Amino acid sequence: MSTSDTSSAASADQSLRGLLLLLATIAGVAVANIYYNQPLLDNLRQSFPGSASWVGAVPAVTQLGYAAGMLLLAPLGDRFDRRLLILLQIAAMCVALVAAAAAPTLPVLIAASLAIGVLATIAQQAVPFAAELAPPAQRGHAVGTVMSGLLLGILLARTAAGLVAEYFGWRAVFVASVAALIVLAMVVILRLPKSKPTSTLAYGKLLVSMWHLVVEHRALREASLTGAAMFAAFSIFWSVLALLLAGAPFHLGPQAAGLFGIVGAAGAMAAPLAGKFSDRRGPRAIITLSIVLVALSFVVFALSAKSMVGLVIGVIVLDVGVQAAQISNQSRIYALKPDARSRVNTVYMVAYFIGGALGSGVGAFVWPAFGWIGVSVAGLGFAALAAWNHLRLAAGREALS
Repeated sequence: MSTSDTSSAASADQSLRGLLLLLATIAGVAVANIYYNQPLLDNLRQSFPGSASWVGAVPAVTQLGYAAGMLLLAPLGDRFDRRLLILLQIAAMCVALVAAAAAPTLPVLIAASLAIGVLATIAQQAVPFAAELAPPAQRGHAVGTVMSGLLLGILLARTAAGLVAEYFGWRAVFVASVAALIVLAMVVILRLPKSKPTSTLAYGKLLVSMWHLVVEHRALREASLTGAAMFAAFSIFWSVLALLLAGAPFHLGPQAAGLFGIVGAAGAMAAPLAGKFSDRRGPRAIITLSIVLVALSFVVFALSAKSMVGLVIGVIVLDVGVQAAQISNQSRIYALKPDARSRVNTVYMVAYFIGGALGSGVGAFVWPAFGWIGVSVAGLGFAALAAWNHLRLAAGREALS
């Protein structure tokens, strides 16, 4: 290879890295909006005392909105320029965030949270965009890079929301997000290239085609259920953590609950490594290990209702397990049908966030009835469901590659 060819390849690699970092930022800033409310639940309970028993609906509805947005909006990435879709959703998201910041009642906040969830699917335009830009041999690493941004957004959202709410009130959290999205939109306009649509199907047929993908690809069905169960386990912990810390013996506010996001962010660093491992060895082994880690984390949580050290250890183990499984699942489903990556991603992520909403909903029910032990047992149950679904098809590995 000549010097000029080497220089050109290095320049292309640098350009790709820059685009992947931008896509990671888009994913992280966008998805953070569906997690800002989790460390704020005690604040919301105080702001709306007449509706205090319903505050758990805020995170659950937000995640259901995200699943709906995945189903209705994310498939458009195969049909239209993803850059344009990202900009349009950012504009609409800003309107929903202003409504949340100004909400006079809890029902209004719940409605705004539903809209925020729908529009936060900006993040799910970024991930298949990365798979499109990267060469096949680097696809797992590219997806892992963007997913690390998304996962950092999920985790650090709680930290940012907790800090802002501690000093400026919970409404300021949504105002700050509007400012961040405006800055992000300016960068997208300047730096992000247009994507190439891969489908000419009409909107209705585009949606119907996802059912055919589910029927056609056994690996997609298996990955979707495993991912949903893992994210349900993840969500049941994070949706209840602020309530645990607010009571005895901790008596801590939203800032402390948010700071747990920094602890969990250590797990997000496993995302690119998981992507590289999937590129080299295949995903099944790392998914098996991930399920074991998630189950172990809930054993630790069950023993740590009064131990800050135990909670910290459990958070790290939980996040590493969930995030490594997520990357491995996505790297294999993107290889199933390259001209339908947005739709394949939609099927998977709709199931994933329905699982998240289920986890949050179960947490809202189990916490007042059975306390922290009940939450830990439910989380372990979701891990067991993931293990059953993953291992029951082990004999058919050729269908799950």
